[in-house]
Amino acid sequence: MPRSCVPPPLPHAPPLNALLRQYGAGSALACEPVDQGLLNRGYRLCTTRGRYFLKHHFDPDTADPAAIARQHRATQCLAALGVPVAPPLAGRDGRTVAVVGGHAYALHPWVDGRHRHGGQLTAGQCTRLGALLGAVHACLERVMPPQRHTRPAAGPHPVESADPADTLTLIDDLLGHVRRHRPPDAFDELARHRLLERRALLEQHADRRPPRGGPTGWVHGDFHPFNLLYQGDAPAAIVDWDRLGVQPRAEEAVRAAAIFFVRPAGALDLPKIRAYARAYRRSAGATPEELAAAVHRVWWERLNDFWMLRWHYERGDTRADPQFPAASALVVWWTREYDAVCGAFTE
Repeated sequence: MPRSCVPPPLPHAPPLNALLRQYGAGSALACEPVDQGLLNRGYRLCTTRGRYFLKHHFDPDTADPAAIARQHRATQCLAALGVPVAPPLAGRDGRTVAVVGGHAYALHPWVDGRHRHGGQLTAGQCTRLGALLGAVHACLERVMPPQRHTRPAAGPHPVESADPADTLTLIDDLLGHVRRHRPPDAFDELARHRLLERRALLEQHADRRPPRGGPTGWVHGDFHPFNLLYQGDAPAAIVDWDRLGVQPRAEEAVRAAAIFFVRPAGALDLPKIRAYARAYRRSAGATPEELAAAVHRVWWERLNDFWMLRWHYERGDTRADPQFPAASALVVWWTREYDAVCGAFTE
């Protein structure tokens, strides 16, 4: 720990003195950015009172203080039910959201732990993971307000399925971006290959567009390895509740599995998914039919989804580039192995 009580300057440095006064959290000794989030900004903060995680709710879609306070209440209720979460700390005024200079912040206790992807989980841990997500869904149903009084969560997962005609237009636009990028590089080459491949798949499977989504409920909204901390073999905290909202629940279970259990070459680890999905169905009370419909909708979603390429070519944001090879290969593999994937989630 540095001897100086003044942390080094940071890009987008948070207003530490004002925030720590609001929380009565002592004086700053060290403040380091945590780089794993794609939307909001996080900091590992050490003060004279202890260690904390400081979150700057920066993304406009999720930065409304009222929405953040709702997330905070949800995690407090989940913690009371025994779900591993890290509820925020309250400031001197009793509020968990601090607004300074027009920006919203929250202070959480620091949780020591590490992230684990599916390749690092045993079959028993896969079962525990599925049971955990099922418990999250079941507990949220107990503690959150009835759905009729809510709006769907912000995010990239609309209830209406993608129109393949719109997707084909987007593919043409993205191919234009690829052609105009000079000098072309390896990413451009892979992007062009995957776009042409996806266009052929969409033309082949256009008649398989699914209907509107199935049963909805409150979901975490972004359940993946970087939002789950492990201590030893056990989950210690589910973090990053920015996407909390009402969505088809079984689809979150399928999306999470497609992230946790994707192999580097783009295939899914189906034996691990089978253990995970069985535990999820028991814990959430979901039927095999719900999971089968969710598998179809998420497959279709992935077939029509190009957010990584849009970030790269339209926004000049390359942070998701390392995920693109496996994610783009997964769509092709999933289409070929559709029945086996569906069986892993439903048997």
